[in-house]
Amino acid sequence: MKKYVIYSAILVVGLLLGWLLFGGSSNKETERNHSETAETNQMWTCSMHPQIMQPESGDCPICGMDLIPAESSADGLAADQFKLTENAIALANIQTTIVGESNVEGNAIKLSGKIAENEKANAVQVSYFSGRIERLNVSFTGEKVSKGQLLATIYSPELYAAQQELITAASLKESQPALYKAVRNKLKLWKLSENQINQIEETGKVKENFPVYATVSGTVTEKLVEQGDYIKQGQPLLKIANLNTVWANFDVYENQIDRFKKGQEVLITTNTYPNNEFKGKVDFIDPILNTKTRTVTLRVVLNNQKDVFKPGMFVEGKIEGLNTNKEQVLAIPSSAVLWTGERSVVYVKANPNQPVFEMRKITLGNQIGNNYEMLEGLNNGDEIVTNGTFTVDAAAQLQGKKSMMNKDGGKVMTGHEGHLGMDNNASKKETEHTNMTERLEVSKAFQQQLNKVYESYINLKDALVEDDTNKVSKDANSLLDNLSQVDMKLVKNEAHNHWMSLAKEIKSSSSAISKTTDLKEQRSHFKHLSSHLINAVQLFGIDEKVYVEFCPMADNNKGAYWLSKEEKVINPYFGEAMLTCGEVKQVIE
Repeated sequence: MKKYVIYSAILVVGLLLGWLLFGGSSNKETERNHSETAETNQMWTCSMHPQIMQPESGDCPICGMDLIPAESSADGLAADQFKLTENAIALANIQTTIVGESNVEGNAIKLSGKIAENEKANAVQVSYFSGRIERLNVSFTGEKVSKGQLLATIYSPELYAAQQELITAASLKESQPALYKAVRNKLKLWKLSENQINQIEETGKVKENFPVYATVSGTVTEKLVEQGDYIKQGQPLLKIANLNTVWANFDVYENQIDRFKKGQEVLITTNTYPNNEFKGKVDFIDPILNTKTRTVTLRVVLNNQKDVFKPGMFVEGKIEGLNTNKEQVLAIPSSAVLWTGERSVVYVKANPNQPVFEMRKITLGNQIGNNYEMLEGLNNGDEIVTNGTFTVDAAAQLQGKKSMMNKDGGKVMTGHEGHLGMDNNASKKETEHTNMTERLEVSKAFQQQLNKVYESYINLKDALVEDDTNKVSKDANSLLDNLSQVDMKLVKNEAHNHWMSLAKEIKSSSSAISKTTDLKEQRSHFKHLSSHLINAVQLFGIDEKVYVEFCPMADNNKGAYWLSKEEKVINPYFGEAMLTCGEVKQVIE
């Protein structure tokens, strides 16, 4: 027994010594393995050519520079996904919307609408005689008036003459009662009261200026004349609306019309009072379908004694207890859609918690108002970009991802095989890649007008090269002038939608450049201007060959593009400091 006790003690001591001697090294081995794994996952890139991604360190296959570790933030993204900074999203005002069965919620249907004046309670205050407005007592739109309130004082030559007729006829009323009665009736037709007529007759004095009194109570919604104006008989002076009741007008889609009937109760909510619900009833359903929007108007009359609702205010209506078993059509805003040729694409936010996006090809149905029916490509709950779509597309192009103009992704280069260290086959593939962009058909006249915008842009770019901030601002104003002269009627259908979006972005960036003389700020806005003008030239084309050039060190090493008339690189982001930094990325024929 003593022998077994000794053996057991030796075994325990041995295990303890083994753990002390080798346990720590095992932990170190585990840590080393983890470290090796992390190193294995590390990707390497080139500071001059960020499209290069390799699993090992070494030399850049294009320029021969040493590769550097790629940012870890890019890890975990799929091949076609890209990430934007929170600052870029804020600057471009990028907004997203969750796709869903937009107006169905349980057994209720939600409708979007707008508050309008109750036309039944509206009135137009007119002048019943010709003359000149000597005094206008209503000074601004929105002023409240009461029935019987003095609105204006008018001098009327014909009314002046009619008063003299009355005074003369009054002296002959015994001998010529018919004449006397006719003169009084004439004044009554001009809305003079019995008291006013009697006062003229009794005093025997002619009034030069006559008052105009309000015939209804309400709020002045429009002033149609000014003091000193000459007016004709029956001419409108003011529009007066009684806002004690207002209309809430809702658009109902064609496939939902049969679910509504007059007298249904509607619960109304507004952004102004989000926690309050207001009740109203369906008062009218338009019998005529709007063929452009494929909707009818549903009207609800609302009590507005407390002045809660303002005309023009957006409201939301909910009608409960409806049978909503019918299959609903998924709809997306038209602002989310980009067209190129026969393709329609949107940008989807791939990660709800991070600004990660990817392009998605979709199939659309009919247009319903400002929305499109969604047939294929998106699911209920997807989050899509609905504002700043072109900015997101430009970011996709900058990062070499799939985009509207580059459906297969990848950085676009041409014609520099010797400089870039590319063989002829690679050069050929890259040149073919350039020609994969799809162009929308527009008139020659529109291309010529766009060419003038491009010429102003080139002058602005050259001024940035020279660091001449005053000339930059002047050229930006010139660009804005040429942009304003582009005739919107020359582009139709999807080309019109694209140009409207791009023109808005180009105008915004150019305006920002024109308002500052800070060179750094001008170059920051120039980057955004360039990305949108590149899109415009790619989509519509101009009368000359254009070079798209890129500097990876611009914008704090984030990289930036610009357009040039020549293949030679002259960098507008650094000027004399780094005049030749950059390379040609694309040639637009």
